Amino acid sequence: MEKTFIGVRGVDEEAFRKFRALAVQDRTTLGDALSLAMKRFVEEKKTKDGTPNPKNLLKVKGMIKTKEKVKWSEEIDSTLYG
Repeated sequence: MEKTFIGVRGVDEEAFRKFRALAVQDRTTLGDALSLAMKRFVEEKKTKDGTPNPKNLLKVKGMIKTKEKVKWSEEIDSTLYG
């Protein structure tokens, strides 16, 4: 695997410190830890066929989230058929 040098601006300092500390704890280089984090980020966003990951659908703004059990089909039937 080819490695490349990057410079990144605008990184949250506290998040970077925690990330670096975890990399040191795991006895890995910062570059390897960042590569792993980027790979996981990409995998989380897409599935193998390139479609959006269904796990991320609940994170979409405007998605209705309710703590109580909702019977959507029964409400639709009562609206349509009386």
